[in-house]
Amino acid sequence: MAIEWRFRPDDVARLRFAFSPLWELVSSLRVLRTPARHSIHLPWLRIVRPRLRSFDLTDLLALVPPDGYFPDFLTPPPDTPLPDFTAELQRVRLTPPDKAAEEVGWVEPVDPVAIQRFLRDPAEGVRRVADALEAFWTLALAEFWPRVHGLLEADVMWRTRRLASGGVRELFADLHPAVVWHGDRLVASRPYQYSGDIAGDGLVLVPSVFRWPDVAVLCEPYQPMLIYPARGSGNLWSAGVPCTPGALSALIGRTRAQILTALVDPASTSALARRMELTAGAVSQHLTVLSDGGLVTRQRIGREVLYRRTAVGDALVSGV
Repeated sequence: MAIEWRFRPDDVARLRFAFSPLWELVSSLRVLRTPARHSIHLPWLRIVRPRLRSFDLTDLLALVPPDGYFPDFLTPPPDTPLPDFTAELQRVRLTPPDKAAEEVGWVEPVDPVAIQRFLRDPAEGVRRVADALEAFWTLALAEFWPRVHGLLEADVMWRTRRLASGGVRELFADLHPAVVWHGDRLVASRPYQYSGDIAGDGLVLVPSVFRWPDVAVLCEPYQPMLIYPARGSGNLWSAGVPCTPGALSALIGRTRAQILTALVDPASTSALARRMELTAGAVSQHLTVLSDGGLVTRQRIGREVLYRRTAVGDALVSGV
């Protein structure tokens, strides 16, 4: 059983990456339900669970069972590379009631009472679920989104370089064991069958931390979307301000040493700022000093400016 998308040459050119805070939020519901399957997120669970003791998750958990299908209208394909949660949630609120009812009817019910309540009044059901998602976001993910986004951004930067250097074959070579590129076809092993052409605006690739360790897909009538585990997801909750050797800190200053150490992979000013818990302006000033000293270099890729260590910077980090 597999999903197979067929590509024409211009479809490859329309491949794009995007992030989705709403996808992360909905996926995190499964982490709550089956923490043993998502052990990398136990630090997050320990923080969030006490906050949810008085929060009614009935409607959300009814629509998002531990396994299998959940309604696609909960996670529409991102229409921009970096959608805002509020904008994504508004798209959920605008779901036509008949479409929502159709998709909810496909859910294998773990709570038949809640499902029937939704189906009796789909318009009210959409409103109730959207309100619950908004409240759940505030309690469970809003404060952690900068950290999650930083990791997702690092994944996209790395894979964009793979695509630029080796083409589509190299991009998909290590995306996930369940995903294979066959010349003009992308095949993803899934528990159901689908075969079709990539059309319209092309395929959207969405890295995810809460989906780990699996992939997910979205097919027509929605824009094709492939969700895959982001690189480094296992270190998400342990990664903070990087530790630096005392000698390096004494030489160039603690914050600059932390920034230089953090540049294991190229990163933008904004990504470094989120990770370091500093303002983008402060990080930019430190990067300027490091660049003037020959320790980092900068390269523009599209709208992003990426910083990377030079050979001298690598030697300085590894030699102290």
